[in-house]
Amino acid sequence: MKPEKRIIFAGTPAFAVPSLLALLNSKHSVCAVYTQPDRKSGRGRKLKASPIKLLALEHNIDVYQPVNLKEAETQAELEALKPDLMIVVAYGLILPKAVLDIPRLGCVNVHASLLPRWRGAAPIQRALLAGDTLTGVTLMQMYESLDTGAILKVENCRILPDDTGQTLHDRLATLGSQLLADNIDDIENLPAIAQENSQATYAKKLNKVEAQLDWQQPAIVLERKVRAFNPMLIVKAKLFNKTLGIWAAQALPSPTTLNSEIGTVIRCQRDGIDVVTGEGILRLLKVQRAGGKPIMVGDFINAHPEYLK
Repeated sequence: MKPEKRIIFAGTPAFAVPSLLALLNSKHSVCAVYTQPDRKSGRGRKLKASPIKLLALEHNIDVYQPVNLKEAETQAELEALKPDLMIVVAYGLILPKAVLDIPRLGCVNVHASLLPRWRGAAPIQRALLAGDTLTGVTLMQMYESLDTGAILKVENCRILPDDTGQTLHDRLATLGSQLLADNIDDIENLPAIAQENSQATYAKKLNKVEAQLDWQQPAIVLERKVRAFNPMLIVKAKLFNKTLGIWAAQALPSPTTLNSEIGTVIRCQRDGIDVVTGEGILRLLKVQRAGGKPIMVGDFINAHPEYLK
């Protein structure tokens, strides 16, 4: 029988929730939860607790929310918890070496990619944008530099042709929690395999500039962007003198007789709005008007029959 571990869990968004639940359902003790400070959210700009904080409070676990982990007082507070292990899942703060050295068994991260591919903040979206067909989750020892630690375990996950950022996020969150649950009892004895740094790619954070559709790009690239950013950062396009949010789209080959300019709407019917791109046609399937809700193109056309062509 493996001894019970005293664990600190560090995480913030919904992605981390299944992993915390896996630990709560194990024989091990979650002695504290670290999560980012409450953030202002919504139209009222009210402070909102992270999903991990809400779950921890439901289970009467002490919650710590430092702005960073660099201060000596914060580090002493963490050390006083006497953790055997720290599990980190999408925490969003850097762990200094002084913190990494506190747990007896070190710090282990659940990362949403097959490292060393897609180190960084947005591995799910970057995998979709790149057209990857395979991703997964990695259990990794944590080092000072970002996502460079030795690999303990991996689990593969196919990327489906219709996956969005949300659907892939949900599958990987579940997969990561299962990988953690299956290995937590013996995690200190897993073989550690160094990453091949020459194979590394970086998954930088998403930004609003990227969320604008550039019709000069190929349709398949634009389709991937629509899927990858949904629903974290819905892409925008200018059509019919309106700015529309694009929630779903499909890349199609160009008609052989096509001679329309890039960015032109060549067909607008209830099954889709076809726009000429740098290579191929992008058929818009679900759109959102400013201030409105996402609707299928058929409903959009019902409200604007003048656009039919």
